[in-house]
Amino acid sequence: MSLIEAVVLGIVQGLTEFLPISSTAHLRLVPALLGWKDPGAAYSAVIQCGTLAAVCIAMRHDILRLAAGFLAGIRSGRPLASPDSRASLLIILGTVPIVVVGFAARHLIRGKARRLEVVTAAVLLATVVMAAAEWIAWRRARRGGRSRAGLEAVTPTDGLTMGLAQVLALVPGTSRSGITISAGMATGLDRATAARFSFLLSLPAVAAAGLLEAWQQRHAIFGSGPDTAHAVVGMLSAGVVGYASIRWLLRVLTSHTLWPFIVYRIGLAAVLVWVLGSSAARSIPSLFTFL
Repeated sequence: MSLIEAVVLGIVQGLTEFLPISSTAHLRLVPALLGWKDPGAAYSAVIQCGTLAAVCIAMRHDILRLAAGFLAGIRSGRPLASPDSRASLLIILGTVPIVVVGFAARHLIRGKARRLEVVTAAVLLATVVMAAAEWIAWRRARRGGRSRAGLEAVTPTDGLTMGLAQVLALVPGTSRSGITISAGMATGLDRATAARFSFLLSLPAVAAAGLLEAWQQRHAIFGSGPDTAHAVVGMLSAGVVGYASIRWLLRVLTSHTLWPFIVYRIGLAAVLVWVLGSSAARSIPSLFTFL
């Protein structure tokens, strides 16, 4: 991997990790189109540490408030007494499914699940789910119902549903933010609240995956000076761009729907299908060495 590749992949990761368009799909598609090697699941997980830092900075006020509420609830012996403590426990509850499934299916996720056929199918299926969530929200509004706003409005049903939906994000191409925001909207949260909880929910899972991969693959990723430099550059690029993406998306979802992202994902799926089926793409050896 060259320094340019590290910068480009970091930018792609930061830009697409939080937007509901699938970072993994882009990390597979961009190298394929440019004739680069697949960076691999390990490198992708490591540069996610940059986007993890971006979440922590962008949502530091929410994180500190929830942490304080959680500790206060534990000290008082009433962990469900305050909205902040409840939200913290819901994040823990929602993280359990992805930890269990992610550990059990770790070899599949690192290998065959990254095939472009799988990525393309996941992009299409998750796009259908996002469209369904928008339809549910539209129907609710048409009938005079109101979506719930604010982290204090997040219920155990929301937390568990979004946690289970997050498991689907283990399949490359799904989009963690897209599938969890859609799940939150389907259970009655407004888009902005679903996005905020989605980002907070991602913290434990992304941190665990990134740090575990960094340790297990440390010799391959940090085996030499250049390798370490590429990993650091990728994380920094992902962090800077990821911070901007979070702030922008949270503003956008207060007044806009997911439909622009749904349309984009349809176009992305079309490009992936073209790459899979075109004879020109098949002439690029590096693109199909994984097949």
